[in-house]
Amino acid sequence: MNEYADLLIIGAGPAGMAAALAAAPSGARIVMLDDNPFAGGQIWRDGPQASLPAQARQLRERLQSHGNIRHHSGTRVIANPGPKQLLVEDDENGWLISYDKLILCTGARELLLPFPGWTLPGVTGAGGLQALIKSGLSVRDERVVIAGSGPLLLASAATATKHGATVLRIAEQASLTSVAGFAAQLPRWPAKWLQSFNLFNRHYRAGTHVLAALGTHRLEGVRLQQQGKIVELECDRLACGFGLIPNIQLGQALGYAIEGQALKVNAWQASSRADHYAAGECTGFGGSELALAEGAIAGHSAVGEVEQARQWWPRRARWQGFAKALNQAFALDPQLKSLARPDTLVCRCEDVPYAALTEHSDWRTAKLASRCGMGACQGRVCGAAVGHLFGWQPSASRPPYSPARIETLMCLDDTPPA
Repeated sequence: MNEYADLLIIGAGPAGMAAALAAAPSGARIVMLDDNPFAGGQIWRDGPQASLPAQARQLRERLQSHGNIRHHSGTRVIANPGPKQLLVEDDENGWLISYDKLILCTGARELLLPFPGWTLPGVTGAGGLQALIKSGLSVRDERVVIAGSGPLLLASAATATKHGATVLRIAEQASLTSVAGFAAQLPRWPAKWLQSFNLFNRHYRAGTHVLAALGTHRLEGVRLQQQGKIVELECDRLACGFGLIPNIQLGQALGYAIEGQALKVNAWQASSRADHYAAGECTGFGGSELALAEGAIAGHSAVGEVEQARQWWPRRARWQGFAKALNQAFALDPQLKSLARPDTLVCRCEDVPYAALTEHSDWRTAKLASRCGMGACQGRVCGAAVGHLFGWQPSASRPPYSPARIETLMCLDDTPPA
């Protein structure tokens, strides 16, 4: 089967939902794809133990009320066989989608940095722990340590505590001065200021970072450097994430220009490629409020509603200010680059240790020599890690972008010659 969209939106998180709702009154035929079973992205992830905020439920209801929005859940992009065509696949079928305009809202993913013991069972990302709990993982009566950087640590701790875990420590690598400076600015964004009171945890320690996960066959404890001292805690689970980074792989493959670590866009959320836009955290991390504003601008811009798009600029600027303050306060300390030992695995899929990478000067040569990034995750984890450790920019992905069935790849036979 083939499908056509006036406007194709990849990603159904806050930015994708806002983009679809902004464009819907124009009457455009809108198709929205997402690999999750429900709209909401990672921040509003649904599941047996999830508690969705009212805003997420309302946005879902509004999406369902528009007959010209078609949402394909559990759907992945496999290839881009033509200039304005994608091959996609869900659990049952593969098909081609042609489009006139495209908005990428592919979000962000957690930055995981390698350290001794990080591959032990019981060690996850901070956001990963949240996702697992919402999906049904039981953490009742478990002792949990949460480490890394950023407000996600507090949110993860709140989720774990709500579901019966005992949070022993929240280790924030940013200094107390930086955290206090950020907290002092929060009244500029009253909703965030009030939220911070609900997330406060007495086990929070600034100027603290993980040194090693301890254990033989599974996690038994964690070693921390806490404000200049070495501390060891026995625990059942360690959730460790060093902030979020834009998910740009599909954008790279489609020819979007990159700025820093994010997809480059202009004031209209338009990319360097004509008729192709981007919004949300693939253009830079800033939270759901910024993603909603950027999504609305992209949606209006894509259907030619310039004035409606412009009306969202002040709101975007307001939340860009929040994003700037957040990113400055929780910038990663350079000493985190020295956590890995020579035998610490960097690429878990292909068992590539840190020592096998230090002799190379860029991602391509390291990949060819060691197979780093050539495993099941296709560099989604280790690519970000080596980017932080060595400053390497992973090359653009090549299709298939996700594992695909042979039947899906056979759809490419229906593609007309260029």
